[in-house]
Amino acid sequence: MNSQTAILDTQKESSKGLGIALWVVQIGVAAMFLMAGANKLSGNAQMVGMFQAIGFGQWFRYLTGSLEFIGAVLLFVPSLSGIGGLLLTGVMIGAVGTHLFIIGGNPTMAIVLLFASAFIAWGRRARTLRLMGR
Repeated sequence: MNSQTAILDTQKESSKGLGIALWVVQIGVAAMFLMAGANKLSGNAQMVGMFQAIGFGQWFRYLTGSLEFIGAVLLFVPSLSGIGGLLLTGVMIGAVGTHLFIIGGNPTMAIVLLFASAFIAWGRRARTLRLMGR
């Protein structure tokens, strides 16, 4: 085995490991966002109160819940998982900002989901670029 073959084998192994890690994270993140989105869309009293405190009106709860639900579903579609990661990263940037500057509370879970969504978007960037024709 020459050194070039060894390098290619190592890249394949690490890319396979990254793929497995991404799927595990995608499933966990999707489950969290399916649950969160469903709570917002179903009119959970706690969500209604939180969005009342935010001050943008209940339409914003529906928008946020829809974006979370759509992003979660996209994580299960291999060719669209990077788009789902990007969408959820944007949602979580807003959530972290909302916790820090508007409603207060502990932003830890929002930060964890932000980093997990960004990891998915980064890990699936080749698929996203292919979709964009690049």
